[in-house]
Amino acid sequence: MAVFTVNGKTVTAEKNQKLLRFLRDELRLTSVKDGCSEGACGTCTVLIDGKPTKACVPQTDKLEGKNILTVEGLSDWEKKVYTWAFGEAGAVQCGFCIPGMVISAKALLDTNPDPSREEAAFAIRNNICRCTGYVKIIDAILLAAKCFREGKLPEAPVDWKVGSRVHRVDVEEKVTGTGQYPDDVYLDGMLYGSAVRSQHPRARVLAIHTEEAKALPGVVCVLTAADIPGINKVGHLKKDWDTMIAVGDITHYLGDAICLVAAKTPEALAQAKALVKVDYEELPAVHNPQEAILPDAPLVHREGNLLAHKHIQRGNPAEALAKSKYLITRRFSTPWTEHAFLEPECAVACPDGDGVLVLSTDQGAYDTQHEIMGMLGLPAEQVKVRNCLVGGGFGGKEDVTVQHHAALIAYLTKRPVKVKLTRAESLLIHPKRHPMEMEFSLGCDENGIIQGVAAECIADTGAYASLGGPVLERACTHGAGPYQYEAYEIDGWAYYTNNPPAGAFRGFGVTQTCFCIETLLNEMADKVGISPWEIRYRNAIRPGGVLPNGQIVDGSTGLVETLEAVKPYYDEAVKNGDPVGLACAMKNAGVGVGIPDTGRTRLTVRDGKLHIFAGASCIGQGLGTVLTQTVCGETGIPRENVVYERSNTWIAPDSGTTSGSRQTLFTGEACIRACQDLKKALEEHSLADLEGQEFYGEYLGKTDPLGADVPNPVSHIAYGYATQLCVLDKDTGRIKQMVAAHDVGKAVNPLSVEGQIEGGVVMSMGYALTERYPIDENCRPTVKFGTLGLFRANQIPEIKPIIVEKPGLNVGGGAIGIGEITSIPTAPAIAEAYRRYDGELRTELPLKNTPYAKK
Repeated sequence: MAVFTVNGKTVTAEKNQKLLRFLRDELRLTSVKDGCSEGACGTCTVLIDGKPTKACVPQTDKLEGKNILTVEGLSDWEKKVYTWAFGEAGAVQCGFCIPGMVISAKALLDTNPDPSREEAAFAIRNNICRCTGYVKIIDAILLAAKCFREGKLPEAPVDWKVGSRVHRVDVEEKVTGTGQYPDDVYLDGMLYGSAVRSQHPRARVLAIHTEEAKALPGVVCVLTAADIPGINKVGHLKKDWDTMIAVGDITHYLGDAICLVAAKTPEALAQAKALVKVDYEELPAVHNPQEAILPDAPLVHREGNLLAHKHIQRGNPAEALAKSKYLITRRFSTPWTEHAFLEPECAVACPDGDGVLVLSTDQGAYDTQHEIMGMLGLPAEQVKVRNCLVGGGFGGKEDVTVQHHAALIAYLTKRPVKVKLTRAESLLIHPKRHPMEMEFSLGCDENGIIQGVAAECIADTGAYASLGGPVLERACTHGAGPYQYEAYEIDGWAYYTNNPPAGAFRGFGVTQTCFCIETLLNEMADKVGISPWEIRYRNAIRPGGVLPNGQIVDGSTGLVETLEAVKPYYDEAVKNGDPVGLACAMKNAGVGVGIPDTGRTRLTVRDGKLHIFAGASCIGQGLGTVLTQTVCGETGIPRENVVYERSNTWIAPDSGTTSGSRQTLFTGEACIRACQDLKKALEEHSLADLEGQEFYGEYLGKTDPLGADVPNPVSHIAYGYATQLCVLDKDTGRIKQMVAAHDVGKAVNPLSVEGQIEGGVVMSMGYALTERYPIDENCRPTVKFGTLGLFRANQIPEIKPIIVEKPGLNVGGGAIGIGEITSIPTAPAIAEAYRRYDGELRTELPLKNTPYAKK
């Protein structure tokens, strides 16, 4: 037992436990986030006697007489200052790390009221952020310091129209910790649920012994596949993922659920899981695509080990390459990557009439609903899903992980339940970025004009399909690069293995193939005798030009403008003798390739305010702010009369998955269309007069299927374009500056666009240099959150985001999504900078022999 002070009140911890658990579970101070429970991420940072400390480390028995402060204990003035500063700087995206950042900022400012930028970065060095790239968080700390010194907040009225640098609509709840992520939900009588996972990557389950676990006091149920009332299989596109492995069936990876346990306390849950015994017949595993290809390879799935094959061809690349003056062929390798979002997966489910209600963190409430409907055998009206705040996604929360398990327990027990993954489980279970082995050939004429490209790529898609097929497709369609030539051929294969599944990850396959084509272009520039900037400028796709996939691009195409934007920085680096690397990229906005893709928005007048409903997840990209700006700008309704509602499946219309950089364009266009009807109504009525009325907008983006028999197929509604630049310090070999110019059509909120760019650059700096997700011979990842190699605030260089706005797109207000492209050209730009630094061509990620490489 220990007695200490929390936020000015004396408290008693009767039992010895981690401070994190005491603060959350007993005091309900949920600003203290559980990001890893390993002392690695910093989301649970609190002040103990004025010192920033991760609450998941100290035991309560060691805190006798201590004084602890959480964000809830800040003064009202401090809360106002940090809310304003973090909003003004654009420092908040998913928000999960922010309360911990605020506490670290307070610890700094209490002792150093006028810190330097370097001191602010050092103060948050133990707080990981995966969204922002830290730049704007550091800006926010410096702004807060200025406000505290001056004793006032600036008064700056903001016009909430499209194009304004407004504070995000959810800043306050994320800064003060009052917003709810699923793990922040505590319900009366709530159970705690978790899965017993497979002990082998590939084994037949012979028996599941649950008797001892069921007999343990506090255990409410132990469920197996036999208890599922509907279909056992789930899957985002292909239904091949077992909710639980049934007796007699074969496991696919170590993350497979064998049974579900629900208990009244977390302690009973842990004890019960340990009492479950499973009999296995261990079977040979498939460790990589090379093994999967073999004719006598074990079958990961009954229908075979090949998930998908994609072949794309336009023109005659073999002939074009044969006639090219210069030809380069190289092999490339890119690794597994972990999303490392700060919020581990969690869902709370409770009975709702004859069905269930699920509070979820995911990238598509309707996708989650459909998965649960099939598993429970229920119609849509009996399965309700609502997004809570989502603590980052980056593609890693498109598949269900815990939502269906929570729904099953709640449905069968008729009690509320919370099911969440530990960080170790999260690292194992959710789909990762595909590792790929690739070979690319590039041919150019004497002037550096691309004549043709031929390529092959092989992807390890792991245990389940997830989005492996579309990822492979996008890797192939974008492997040609954003250039104007029409001799391109690529073959891609994605193979099942018994490794963790691979699926969507920011960049969606293009990060891999972009690394290849851009690296070859940089090498080709030397052969031709021109600069890497010049070879791109000569080949860059321009409005009205034809991409290698045959699509004629529109007037919003701004690749040339991004090249021109970075040119002064490129020339300056060359002049100074600093090694500099360059790479370009394009990325689609929208699903495209003939797949139906619809954005939907419903505007409802209620209690004199306009409520925005769109069944689309906001995962940190700021969709709620985008839609609010759109409504205010289109209708003239004041910001204080507009309410953005979180996504759900019973009021908000289905607006598709938050994926493919699509929501700003598709749901934004739907919102514009709804606003048009509202504007007409407002010509004759006040908003109050329209009480109870609804205004609906819908936009379907029509495209052509892959391989469509038309001369110039429309593969995607829109593309974004980018050029990124890496400048090294010529003496140390460390990155001195990253410059990232992005064509976004129209920037709805330039502040948020800059934040997306900065965050994407830092994420792929890790991809290029430091991040690792090693898997051992037992198909088990051997990494912890703290050993992933994520960049920290005091390690980042200067990042210069450049927004290029180019009109020409006639939907979505001209806005082109930017969520994914920001991470695509970074790695090849960095690789080229190191080639200029030491002459070594690097064709494998993470890059070897750099100052960042592990020794």
